[in-house]
Amino acid sequence: MPKTKKRKIDLLVLSDIHLGTYGCQSKELLNYMNSVKPKMVVLNGDIIDIWQFSKRYWPKSHMQVIHKLFNWMSKGVKIYYITGNHDEMLRKFESFKMGKLSIENKLVLDLDGKKTWIFHGDVFDVTMQHSKWLTKLGSHGYDLLILINAVCNWVSVKMGKGKISLSKNIKNSVKTAVKFVNDFEKTAADIAISNGYDYVLCGHIHQPEMKTITTSHGNVEYLNSGDWIENLTALEYNNKEWSLYKYNPEAFSKATLEANEDELVLMENEQIFNQMLGSFLEKKDIITPIKFK
Repeated sequence: MPKTKKRKIDLLVLSDIHLGTYGCQSKELLNYMNSVKPKMVVLNGDIIDIWQFSKRYWPKSHMQVIHKLFNWMSKGVKIYYITGNHDEMLRKFESFKMGKLSIENKLVLDLDGKKTWIFHGDVFDVTMQHSKWLTKLGSHGYDLLILINAVCNWVSVKMGKGKISLSKNIKNSVKTAVKFVNDFEKTAADIAISNGYDYVLCGHIHQPEMKTITTSHGNVEYLNSGDWIENLTALEYNNKEWSLYKYNPEAFSKATLEANEDELVLMENEQIFNQMLGSFLEKKDIITPIKFK
């Protein structure tokens, strides 16, 4: 099968992939990653779910996502890994650099003269700051709900019906959850405006969004890259404009995951990744909080 031409993107933002969990839609993500050619990539938190990481569950497709990132770096693509709450143990490695990879807790970029503030967003979460055990408990419950959802959808597809998202429906029907999202967006916008930023980009709440938020002090473009569990979305910046990508399975109905041209390279990348992850897991209880200004 001939390779399709890849879309060129100046900047790609991905967040909340949650590699290492049952809910991660890694095959769909790989389809998308194989269809684009970014100049720069920002991984905006919760990429590897170290909270729930288990050696018992690490499918090949999850490793292929890591391999794809290594492949991009080998081709000169700059990758910023911004830490989230599920990979918070990486925060003590802020400013760590390895080739084209850089680990940061937050990031400010100049995009065609526009000040762009990028961070995961969990610093706004009160339960993260004061009741981390409750947040982790909710995370495990969420992962279980995603697993149940996957089983229900498998049965639904076999019966000729469409897929549903139990977790999304539950979240959208709970008033406190809706209020949390609104408060999150307003807080991010208020701080961004007070600091003179033109764009503020977040993840964390798994709610893809692009909108202008206006207050009495000014306005800012608020963007959220969503996730690769329920929404399957990403933010793309190209030709001085932002767009919100939404995965369409029909666009990839005849596509297949690209075969690894060099299986030895994949094995080497896996060895490097395991060594890095092992060193992080050895110090998983040492957490460095983000200093927020």
